[in-house]
Amino acid sequence: MTQLVSISSTLLYAAFVLYLIATVFFAGSIKSKKHTNQTGKNKWASIAIIITITGFISQLGYFITRWIAAGHAPVSNLFEFITFFGMMLVAAFIIIYFIYRTHVLGVFALPIALLVIAYSSMFPRDVSPLIPALQSDWLAIHVSTVAAGEAILAVSFVAGLIYLLKDVDLTRRGKQRFWLEAVLFSLVIVVGFIVSTTAGSLAGYETEFSYINPEEQTETAQFALPALVVPHQAELLTEGQFATSLEMPAIVNASRLNTVLWSILTGTALYVILRLVTRKSISALLQPLVKRVNLNLMDEIGYRSILIGFPVFTLGGLVFAMIWAQIAWTRFWGWDPKEVWALITWLFYAAFLHLRLSKGWEGNRSAWLAVIGFAIIMFNLVAVNLIIAGLHSYA
Repeated sequence: MTQLVSISSTLLYAAFVLYLIATVFFAGSIKSKKHTNQTGKNKWASIAIIITITGFISQLGYFITRWIAAGHAPVSNLFEFITFFGMMLVAAFIIIYFIYRTHVLGVFALPIALLVIAYSSMFPRDVSPLIPALQSDWLAIHVSTVAAGEAILAVSFVAGLIYLLKDVDLTRRGKQRFWLEAVLFSLVIVVGFIVSTTAGSLAGYETEFSYINPEEQTETAQFALPALVVPHQAELLTEGQFATSLEMPAIVNASRLNTVLWSILTGTALYVILRLVTRKSISALLQPLVKRVNLNLMDEIGYRSILIGFPVFTLGGLVFAMIWAQIAWTRFWGWDPKEVWALITWLFYAAFLHLRLSKGWEGNRSAWLAVIGFAIIMFNLVAVNLIIAGLHSYA
């Protein structure tokens, strides 16, 4: 099993490197029209999509070998789920690329996939037996369908972001310019998460607390970064380590919230440094890449992605989830935080389709809704999973 896990990790790393190389080639494809063959196909883009497909096959190999090593579908914890989400995002991009042949989509979709995979690598990667609550065939059915649906919806975010970078006038101050930069700043926060957790890991930092959980039982919690917040009724067990007196309620996972806070601080520092060095906003740095973008095409890609992703998410996030909940917990619905946010996500995209079809919300409005929808998905993935305790906390 150890050898298979090692092979799977190597395949995932190879996929990451290949996606990075493909991004460079896609960027080259939109900056030059000179490198085309007699049929008018862009050679840079052709090489880029071949590398992307090779990377996807490598990541698929990771998924299969890890499944064999674990003896169950590798979607049972945050590392496995997020890497699968990244793989589905790349798969959705590849399919849409061959439909529309839009090179610029790769310049933005692949970096998002890279951030997702890098983000997942910060969580424990050990292969462990399934806890009793997850020992069901519905694990693979429910979780993989949710990830696939969210990945397709993520493509609408990429298309919407490209649309806004082209459409929003960055020379004028306004709400749209501010919020577009805020969206890009949130992506830098993900980089901040990767940097801060990597630094803590390399430094070997660890602080341990005892605390009272929501069931009024005493447990211990490990912090991998200096404690800006502490658990409910916490007692510091590691002498000499830094800890504030800001105590969290029992429902909040203080250790993971602490990591989120450090991610925000680190990401903010990185953003400020980038602004000082380049003297430009991130939006202004990226805007030259979208000069040749067809806005109508981006609008269509975003809309069609939601048309496909919404029913897939409905199956995985609601239908399959309720069936499994009935089997596991003898009820179709509860008010667990994860269930509530799945419903909020579903209602938002249902409202998107309603506004699009009945109110004619296209173009700029549609792009903003796609961006907001992805923000809801990310809040569910990051904040709900990391901070709020619930029945899904094992993930």
